[in-house]
Amino acid sequence: MVLIDSCGWLEYFTDGPLAGEYAALIESEPRPLVPVIVLYEVYKFLRRTHGEEMALVVAAQLHKGEVVGLDAPLVMEAADFSLDHGLAMADALVYATARHHNAELTTSDSDFAGLPGVRLIPRP
Repeated sequence: MVLIDSCGWLEYFTDGPLAGEYAALIESEPRPLVPVIVLYEVYKFLRRTHGEEMALVVAAQLHKGEVVGLDAPLVMEAADFSLDHGLAMADALVYATARHHNAELTTSDSDFAGLPGVRLIPRP
């Protein structure tokens, strides 16, 4: 199982420089995990930069994955990861969701570098 961070979805949907690398992963994974915080970040960014219509289309695509909400145990685990690894709140929630579901977190965000279970696709 795989969880793709917000930056990966944005690369894919905006045809960024790493779109091809993320496309291979996204198109081969039938139901990636999608934390609600990733849905929030992707929708917000696209609505601001590309308009509401595109943001809604992409949100519908993300809903084809397994959208994962927050609960008390998950947010406490995220707080522990934040303290232990110096992660910002959203990053800690994404990482905790991946760890909780035994999923590989794929990202280009260097804040996750060196963490177990993370596949880092470096930015050019």
